[in-house]
Amino acid sequence: MNSQIFLATFVAYIAAMIGFGWWVSRHKRGNGDDFLLGGRSVPLFLTIGTTVATMVGTGSSMGAVGFGYANGWAGALYGIGGAVGVLLLALLFAPVRKLRFMTMSEELAYYVGANRLVRNLVALLIYIACIGWLGAHILGGGLYLSWMADIDLTTARILVALGFGVYCVIGGYFAVIWTDTVQAVVLFAGFLLMAVLALIEVGGFSGLTAGMDAGATSFFGIEAIGGLPALSLATVIAVGVLATPSFRQRIYSGESVSSVRRSFVITGVLYLGFSIIPAIIGMATHALNPGLENSNFAFPFLATEILPLGLGLLLLVAGLSATMSSASSDAIAGVSTLMRDLYVLATGHTPSARNVVRFSRIALVATIGLALAFALTSDNVITYITRMIATIMAGLFVCALLGRFWPRYNWQGAVATLVSASAMSLSIIANADWSAYWGNPSIPAVLAALTAGVAVSLLTPASRVSPEQALEILDEERQRMERVPDATLNEPRVAGAER
Repeated sequence: MNSQIFLATFVAYIAAMIGFGWWVSRHKRGNGDDFLLGGRSVPLFLTIGTTVATMVGTGSSMGAVGFGYANGWAGALYGIGGAVGVLLLALLFAPVRKLRFMTMSEELAYYVGANRLVRNLVALLIYIACIGWLGAHILGGGLYLSWMADIDLTTARILVALGFGVYCVIGGYFAVIWTDTVQAVVLFAGFLLMAVLALIEVGGFSGLTAGMDAGATSFFGIEAIGGLPALSLATVIAVGVLATPSFRQRIYSGESVSSVRRSFVITGVLYLGFSIIPAIIGMATHALNPGLENSNFAFPFLATEILPLGLGLLLLVAGLSATMSSASSDAIAGVSTLMRDLYVLATGHTPSARNVVRFSRIALVATIGLALAFALTSDNVITYITRMIATIMAGLFVCALLGRFWPRYNWQGAVATLVSASAMSLSIIANADWSAYWGNPSIPAVLAALTAGVAVSLLTPASRVSPEQALEILDEERQRMERVPDATLNEPRVAGAER
C-alpha cells in the first residue's frame, strides 16, 4: 500500500514541477541566451537556490549517505570537498562573468588564443562529462525510487529521466533555476529533519556510533579508509565542482561578478555545514540495520522502514529533489555545449537564433536518452562519479587553472593537459594496487596534467593571439545565436509576424 502512495506522490510532484517550470518561463523570449542562460540576468537569490540544489545532488543523497553507512564519518568528506570547490570557484573564476562566455569550451579556448582544436576537444570532453553526471543522477534517483515505490530498477530510472526531462524541454534554463530553487528549500528541510529524527531513533550520538567499527568513528573516518584515499575523495569532489560545466553556467548566467561571487560564498558556507548530515543519516541507518546488501539504499531504507508515512513522503520528495535538480542543471549545460560548440564542429557555423530553442529541445531529448543508457549499466554511485570526474574532468580543471593565471599557457600545453589527465586516470583505474593506494585517480591525474601542461607550454611557442583578439573571435561567432527573434519560448509565432 505504501509503495503505491510513494509512486503517486512522485508522479504528483513531477506534475507540479512541470507546471511550475512552464509558468515561470512562459513569457521569456525565445533566443539562445534566454533558453540556455536565462538572459544572463539571474539574480542573487536564484543563483544561490540553483547552486545549492545542484550541490546537494545525487552524491549527497545516495552516494554520501551510503558512504557514511559503510565508513562512518568519512561520509562527510563529500560535503567538505564540495564546499571547498565552490568557495574556490567564487575566489578564482567568478570574474569570468564579465567576458560573456556561453560555455566552458569557450572559456578554455579563450585562454589559449581561441584555438579551435582546444575548443573542439574540450567540448567533446564536457559533453561526455555532462552525460556522465546525468547518468549518475538517473542512477541514484532510480535506485531511490525503485526502493521507495517497489518498482523494478529499469522502470524507476526511466521515470526519473522523464521527470526532469519534461520540464527542462518545456522551459529551458528559467524552468531549471526556478524549480531548483524550490527544490533546494525542500531538500534542505527534508535532510535536516531526517538527520534529527535519525539521531532520536538511535538514541543520540552515542547510539549513532555504537554499532560501527572504531575506524569508521575516527576523525572523518580516516582510520577506516586511509588518509590518502580520504584526501583523494575530498579532492575529486572539489575538482568536480571546479570543472563541472553546470557550475560554470551559474557564472555565465549571473547578473554580475559580485552577485555570482556572493552566491557561491553563501552556498559554500551552507554546504560546509550540511556536510555532516549525510554521514549522520548513513551511520544511523547502519545502527538500525547493519545488514543492507547495498549501502546506496541507506537513505530510502530510513525513510520507508523507520519513519512514519507522512515524513517518509516528505523525504521521498527531498531525495528526488536532490537528484533531479542536479540532473536538470547538467542537462542544460550539456545542451549548451552541444549547441554552441559541437554544432559548430559539425556544420562550420552556429545555429541562428531562430532555431536555437527548437534545436535545443531536440538536443535535450537526445542527451537525456544517452545518459539513461549509461545509467542502465552501473549500480554504484560513488564509484561512477569519482572515476568519471578523474578521467574526464581533472584535465579540464587544470586547463582552466593554468589558462586563467598563467599567460604563457598555450594550446599545445592545453592538449597535453587534457590527454595526460585522462591517460593517468585510466592507468590508475586499470591497476588494482594503484587504485587501492590512491582511493581514486584524482590526485595523480591532476599532478600529471599540471606537469604535462607546464612542460609542453614551455617547450612550444607562445600564443600570438592576444586575449582581446581571442575574445573578439568568440564574440563574433556567437552573435548569430544572440539575435533576438520575435517568438517566445512557449507561445506559437503569430501569423504574419516579422521574420
